[in-house]
Amino acid sequence: MKFGYDYVGDPFTLFSTHHLKALYFLLGIYALIFLFRKQLRRPKIDAMVCYVVAAALILQEISLSVWRLYNDAWHPGTSLPLHLCGASIVLSAIMLINKNYTLFEINYFWGLGGAIQALLTPDIGNYGYPHYRFFQFFTSHGLILVAVLYMVFVHKYAPKHRSIWKVMGITVLYTVFIAIYNLIFNGNYLFICRKPATASLMDFLGPWPWYIIPLAGIAIISFYIWYAPFAIKSLLQKARTKLSVQ
Repeated sequence: MKFGYDYVGDPFTLFSTHHLKALYFLLGIYALIFLFRKQLRRPKIDAMVCYVVAAALILQEISLSVWRLYNDAWHPGTSLPLHLCGASIVLSAIMLINKNYTLFEINYFWGLGGAIQALLTPDIGNYGYPHYRFFQFFTSHGLILVAVLYMVFVHKYAPKHRSIWKVMGITVLYTVFIAIYNLIFNGNYLFICRKPATASLMDFLGPWPWYIIPLAGIAIISFYIWYAPFAIKSLLQKARTKLSVQ
């Protein structure tokens, strides 16, 4: 594994063999959580898994800060876990320990949508396999999904329709806080001060600051997409209930 900040190895390539292997590995873990969900509900096993995953989430985030400090690349405007995925890392660890439903709602919509997009289109520059950042990136975003899916499959948590607007309100308040923080520390968390350097959906949404408005609409649409499986499940259950009564 390579740790240098100035990486001269093979650059990361989208959907390369190493990228696909990482995705397949994570998919295997998610499948195992689903297949062994009943066994994972045993109190001792559940507690052990929750604490191990929570510790892994926090430790990998600490390791990223240590790596940046070691390479003199840490800055409060770029290096804190304040993007939605970064915040989800911290909140997921807390959620696994205290089983708070509000944290689940936030992590479900922030973490699920953000982590899946990040895993499919990683923004890690040239840090390809076997660099530390390659492993850290897939570990951090992969564990967000582990935490969310664990709560869904093992603890049977599910978002409600009102969760969409609850989390949207929290997101707006969080965005205001981040906007103030960005101004103070010259940051660009949530990409509300400028677009990311790499190609993204924002490139099609107009110049700054106008692209921020359609981003809110896209967030609502994505929230509904992630809620859809539970809405469909609820409708099917109601249909079955009606049929059984008749």
